Amino acid sequence: MTSASFVSGGQAHPGGDVLLLQGSGPRPPAVWLDGPRARVSAAVTEGGNTWKARVPLSAARWGGDELPLPSGEYALRWRPAGDDATVPGQPLTSDSLSLTILDGLRATLDGDQAVLTIGPPTDPAYDSGAGQAALERRYTAGNAPLENAVFFESFYGRSASCNPLAIDRELARVAPAVTRYWSVVDLSVAVPDGAVPVVEGSPQWWRARGVSRLLVVNDWLRRTFSRRPGQRVLQTWHGTPFKRLALHRPGCDPRRMVAVVRESRRWDVLLAPSPYGERILRRAYAFLSRPVWVEGYPRNDVLATGDGAEIRRQLGLAEGEHVLLYAPTWRDDREQMVDFLDPAELALRTGAVVLVRGHSRTLPAGRDAEGKRVIDVTGYPDVSRLLLAADGLITDYSSVMFDFAVTGKPLYLFTPDLEHYRGELRGFYFDLESHAPGPVVRTFDELVDAIEDPTTLERYDERYRSWRRKFTARQDGHAAERVVARILDQGFVSRD
Repeated sequence: MTSASFVSGGQAHPGGDVLLLQGSGPRPPAVWLDGPRARVSAAVTEGGNTWKARVPLSAARWGGDELPLPSGEYALRWRPAGDDATVPGQPLTSDSLSLTILDGLRATLDGDQAVLTIGPPTDPAYDSGAGQAALERRYTAGNAPLENAVFFESFYGRSASCNPLAIDRELARVAPAVTRYWSVVDLSVAVPDGAVPVVEGSPQWWRARGVSRLLVVNDWLRRTFSRRPGQRVLQTWHGTPFKRLALHRPGCDPRRMVAVVRESRRWDVLLAPSPYGERILRRAYAFLSRPVWVEGYPRNDVLATGDGAEIRRQLGLAEGEHVLLYAPTWRDDREQMVDFLDPAELALRTGAVVLVRGHSRTLPAGRDAEGKRVIDVTGYPDVSRLLLAADGLITDYSSVMFDFAVTGKPLYLFTPDLEHYRGELRGFYFDLESHAPGPVVRTFDELVDAIEDPTTLERYDERYRSWRRKFTARQDGHAAERVVARILDQGFVSRD
């Protein structure tokens, strides 16, 4: 069997680093790095009885910039000379464990098989419990003056998206002097133009968190939080409540209750998409006496004003393709995306291109779905643009059902575990089957029938209009303008 040794890391191009491989025997026609959310091919060259491969550790997706690969484990695979291209690749093997420090990345090679583990670019001095504790103490004791800056974080730094992204874009437009820091898990996360990425846990991350006048987050603040005098926190949250939240979740014990109340006391302002959302969020988080801004969700402005043509081009969709987006929520009893639906079979039965979007909580644990006429878009940075590009949405209990209604396009609720989710996992704030703006189905065949039924929209027309009146009345394309105007008027940051 061909063997390979891991030579060194070096710069291949401005986009990122490379791993250099050297092998013995005939040159393989293909070598690649295969990870759960990315795959990159190597450039292979031959020299006598040896071959060399340069494996890029960066990639560009969706027409964006080339960025380092997401953190995770990647298998090095190859196709021996003479093997058919349809044969799955074989794993490369390594004779020994070695450590290669690459610019901007941390990488280890483990075991007999060549498995590359890529982590965030954290300084080894701080990549330990003791190192992080030292940074936390420095942060807590810090007294540096506040900067005219905003610290943004979306979905725990896994993406630069959702309401924080829309607020960032509007703030950059009307107050370009404001510094915009973005918390990211690693440098594979693309941040908006002009923003400064800060990798979670790095000294720069702790500093940005401490000196920013305003923090804009869409989920809980993690780690130690020490509020500086004059510092404010805007909690945008990330969806209209349907499944029970926080204090309302089944089995919310006293310890959990204390954690919820402690967290909500960190927030100065809470953003709500509608009066309904305000009522639920106030009670669920015991946020009873502080201001709630009922301005609609900035992330949905694009659904009222945008055009999905450019997003469809980014995804490689041909003009005229019928596109279905499958976007289920996460489950408390599993790490990965639910497997209730075979996207390739759905594409075959309906003739549509199926976009598969796992919840942000399933992004680290899962792997991209594959299949004919299937595109996994779990790693796509902005779900709102996917909603804009889709001709129809299939979800279950996700809050995207409220967002998608802004478009007026067909919505299908695929709920094979309805009783389990409603009765044991989370529970709901209202009865879905009585109010849903589209068919609620339990089986795959029922779903296909509903999609192919030309009368579906007509039969749910009145419910759809009622749903929009109740949940999306403030989604008029100007929510970001209103929120940023409030931020500036109340002096959270200044224009100059």
